[in-house]
Amino acid sequence: MTNPHKAKRNKRTLRHNRVRSQVKGSSERPRLAVFRSAKNISVQIIDDLKHHTLVTVNSAKLKTTAGNMEQATKVGLEVAKLAKEQGLSKVVFDRGGYLYHGRVKALAEAAREGGLEF
Repeated sequence: MTNPHKAKRNKRTLRHNRVRSQVKGSSERPRLAVFRSAKNISVQIIDDLKHHTLVTVNSAKLKTTAGNMEQATKVGLEVAKLAKEQGLSKVVFDRGGYLYHGRVKALAEAAREGGLEF
């Protein structure tokens, strides 16, 4: 019998690969990639043409004791602030195979409020 957690992980990997085949970041519009774990959420802004990470933010390093949705909102605002400091205003959103719901949606909306366009 297969492990249900492993099957769920494989489905996410398939969705992620399907999304990544279409979503590419460039110097003008780098990719905002989301990774979500059970306790934390992290975001990177990546220039895929140069294979270079421009900005990274992780909820574990923000040292917040808030709930998951509040963590995602704080990470979204922080990544928008750091991107603005580097002169980035437009990005391509890569949800990483996760549904656009809950923490991923909260992070995206907070990044938009912070000034990022995608």
